[in-house]
Amino acid sequence: MAIQGIESAVQQLQLAARAAGGVSETQDSGGDFAGMLSASLAKISDTQNQARVQSEAFATGNSALGLNDVMVDLQKSSISLQTGVQVRNKLVSAYQEMMNMSV
Repeated sequence: MAIQGIESAVQQLQLAARAAGGVSETQDSGGDFAGMLSASLAKISDTQNQARVQSEAFATGNSALGLNDVMVDLQKSSISLQTGVQVRNKLVSAYQEMMNMSV
């Protein structure tokens, strides 16, 4: 699920960072912020899917894991989602602040 507003904000931030650093648009700076963001979202999704599968397996009795292992994985999933939401909030806040700047 892609959010167009955040993608355009990320692109604008990358262009501004390249312009400020003296890097032209044709040069690539190695670590791509959009790629890292996408990888982080995929990791959050994988963590949630794994926790859901483990909790379903435990509930049906098809798992060798104990309740404590399932609960720890559910907590990890919850914390990673909360972290992702906070990062998104910070990105939106930074984007709005940049859009309100006068040039």
